[in-house]
Amino acid sequence: MDKTRRSPLARRPLAALTAAACTALLATACTGTNSGGGQDGSASGQDVTITFWHGWSQDNEVKAINDNVAAFEKLHPNIHVKVVGNIADDKAEQALRAGGPDAPDVVSSFSTDNVGKFCASHVWADLGPMLRKDGIDPAKTFPSAMLKYSQYQGNQCALPLLGDAYGLYYNKTAFAAAGITAPPKTFSEFAEDAAKLTVPDGDSYKQLGFMPNYHGYETAIAHYLGQYGSSYFGPDGKSNVATDPTVAAALTWQKQLVDRLGGFEKLEKYRTTFGDEFSSKNPFTTGQVAMSLDGEWRTASLAEDKPDFEWATAPFPVPDDQAAAYGRGYQTGTIVGVANGSKKQTAAWTFVKYLTTDTDAVVSFANAIHNVPSTLAALESPKLDADANFRTFVDIAKNPNSSTTPASINGGAYQVSLQNLSYEVESGRQTDLGAGLKATAEEIDAAVNQAK
Repeated sequence: MDKTRRSPLARRPLAALTAAACTALLATACTGTNSGGGQDGSASGQDVTITFWHGWSQDNEVKAINDNVAAFEKLHPNIHVKVVGNIADDKAEQALRAGGPDAPDVVSSFSTDNVGKFCASHVWADLGPMLRKDGIDPAKTFPSAMLKYSQYQGNQCALPLLGDAYGLYYNKTAFAAAGITAPPKTFSEFAEDAAKLTVPDGDSYKQLGFMPNYHGYETAIAHYLGQYGSSYFGPDGKSNVATDPTVAAALTWQKQLVDRLGGFEKLEKYRTTFGDEFSSKNPFTTGQVAMSLDGEWRTASLAEDKPDFEWATAPFPVPDDQAAAYGRGYQTGTIVGVANGSKKQTAAWTFVKYLTTDTDAVVSFANAIHNVPSTLAALESPKLDADANFRTFVDIAKNPNSSTTPASINGGAYQVSLQNLSYEVESGRQTDLGAGLKATAEEIDAAVNQAK
């Protein structure tokens, strides 16, 4: 089963990865070339070959991207695309900084956290002028959260290329056994249901209603904060995690749920019994947990793995004082951009524009790898394969209240700082939340200033 594998907080050892990325950024910040050329002759029909680097590696992913490339080349027979797959961000960034004939012209990335440094260091070209020249209004083309994570301080150096939306998976069979008739919509309802669905077994569980711990699959603090619509930074660019009341509220709510469901130590011990997130041993698939926070790709996994219970999806609940925002969710996605140093930017932009704005191209790619389409038109397309369970995530992507984590000049370092605090809070090592948030905000600001 496939997905974009893009959420760094849940899918990779974020602290180590981001620290390395930040170190690389500080060593090379703002050294990107700005020597790209726009007129490569492709617009007048001259043959041009561009190189496209991407990170997909699984067979169906590679086939899907190659099918889109073939469709593009049929429409533009004079533009030839050399495709190189399974490329990590650090390798692509090094090549772009070095420049030269071996550097790619078009690059895609699974990590929206890197948009800030891609834009700030000018290794990816600002696509704003190209969009304006072709009469494309980004706000009318892309969902608001996706548009937000593909730009930094007015620089639209990337565009969305499929997305992930997060929602609630719930075990309908377990719900019926517990007398629960509908999925919860608010956090208080969610906590009640999680408690009803929890069946203790000594110092463990026969069934856990929900795994709230931050090391649980997809239960990172950023995903919870997506339900609050937290902003992370104020208008002055400084961290507002200590002054935005939703951050403290989220950390407090999670800690209360941890305590209610058995406490941090008991939950952590149970979490170590879980199988791999991306296999049939996922704890929701096995029935070890009755509710799960997860992305749209899981619908395809469950259809393939066929668990021995009925399941369904719904938007993840929202805070009680934001009940009107129910239907929102956290979003992230794949991004794609044009190398700022490319001498073939006309052809490169023609290709990027096709991948990101051609409705049939976006829909066919979404259908092939089971991700959420990244344009408003594609989300409404009748060609989109969307059963009721997948439709939940399509609706979340369309919801104007859905949110994401903003771009920062030093990537996801601010998320690492907040995540580290969240570990301290849930385990009980940090009991003064106000002081912890103040120190975290200062840490975030210092890191941002150092990266400038």
